[in-house]
Amino acid sequence: MARPRKFDETHALTSAMDAFWRHGYEATSTRELADRTGLGQSSLYNTFGDKQQLYLRALRRYYDTTTAEQTALLRRPGPVKDWLRELIVGAVDADLADSGTPGCFAINASVEKASSDPAVKEEVRRHFSTVEDALCEAIARGQRAGEISAAHDARTLAGQVLSTYYGLRVLARVHSDRQALLNVVDGLLGGF
Repeated sequence: MARPRKFDETHALTSAMDAFWRHGYEATSTRELADRTGLGQSSLYNTFGDKQQLYLRALRRYYDTTTAEQTALLRRPGPVKDWLRELIVGAVDADLADSGTPGCFAINASVEKASSDPAVKEEVRRHFSTVEDALCEAIARGQRAGEISAAHDARTLAGQVLSTYYGLRVLARVHSDRQALLNVVDGLLGGF
């Protein structure tokens, strides 16, 4: 006799995150969320609250995984410009690798929901601020080491990198010329 499978909330939340990430909030139905999480619709709401609460939890899961990976990369020892380049080029390559990739969930949420939902706006802002703070720390470290020019303060440079990073994530979804995108990266980092 097979034992019933134990409910795994982390797996269910990751499955919901994937659905929202790929299809957006509006296009993701409650039925799809139930199917992906393995929960019935009433159990889905009993476990996670309403669809909007599940969406916010999915954004937080993205923060705990993907945003945490981005900041960990920037905190590695070694040449800061190498880590900045790896962060940006890695994202561009991931976005170019397959036309079916969902891009960046935080950007997607920002475009779809942040202007109409204050809770989503705050959650997306947290993602962007965390990455910007990690960029600022890394750039300041590079400035102290003499690797990056101190002509501009680290926060200003972090804003430039952040804008370029997220801008390239959007462009890579519609612009397939990898070299043109890499030229932007080289131009940015060459100015440091």
